[in-house]
Amino acid sequence: MKLFTILLSVIALGLIAFNATKLNFDALFEGESIIAIITIVASLCVIILMQILRTSKRIEQLSKRNNN
Repeated sequence: MKLFTILLSVIALGLIAFNATKLNFDALFEGESIIAIITIVASLCVIILMQILRTSKRIEQLSKRNNN
């Protein structure tokens, strides 16, 4: 599970970097720029969700250790 969350986070970072090159700062909310902004925001959401999942799994493991 840890490898899966790291892999998805790395892919999301790659998407952020790629879409940052697609931004047109003269017309930020038109054409390909708006698609790039949406993809960047979605990738940031994926990174946040993967961090939450990793933290919840760590808490679950600690909880199991303390109960035994």
